[in-house]
Amino acid sequence: LKNTQVVLCPPYVYLPKVVSTKNSNISFGAQNAHGEERGSFTGEVSPVMLKELGIKYIILGHSERRAIGETDEIIAKKVNMALELGIHPILCVGEKEHDTQGVYLDTLKTQIKNSLDKVPKKLINELIIAYEPVWAIGAKEPMTTGVINEMVIFIKKVISDMYGQENGKSTPILYGGSVSFRNAQDIIENGGVNGLLVGRESINPQGFVELLKVVDSVK
Repeated sequence: LKNTQVVLCPPYVYLPKVVSTKNSNISFGAQNAHGEERGSFTGEVSPVMLKELGIKYIILGHSERRAIGETDEIIAKKVNMALELGIHPILCVGEKEHDTQGVYLDTLKTQIKNSLDKVPKKLINELIIAYEPVWAIGAKEPMTTGVINEMVIFIKKVISDMYGQENGKSTPILYGGSVSFRNAQDIIENGGVNGLLVGRESINPQGFVELLKVVDSVK
């Protein structure tokens, strides 16, 4: 790969096995983390532990985590903790329904603002946002690239209002939702995104390799 940075986020138990892989194009992340450095939290994994492993990224606020009860407030605490430790949070946001009245825009705006509560301006450039509309996850086709582009512009506007225009422009935006090697090029070229949050295709080795090749070929 010449133009593509890959971040692989396997389950916790596999992280020690893969994190020693030496490849300048590949970094490793975790699928979640707890919001406290240490304490009596049986079954949880703290971001401090992940940092000690050499983890550079953490996916936070994934739709599947939100579905089991994680609130914006919980996610905000995790985002702040990751940033304080020098780990890049990949903050997932996305509406459950793309209604015709535009309520989904208010939902998304509130989600972003609450999930970034108390994040200082000096650290916002360490953040990555992954837009994953819940209704598009697992669908036969992703959101159309025109609508993806509109949503990217909207997200950057929200960030600009919170942290200034330059930070709004520079914050990387990923798209997730039925991404495959068949549609990756169109999404990258016409969706206005900086990358992809890959779900099902990431556990299909052949399809994932093809997706990486396609993305890497985009000029």
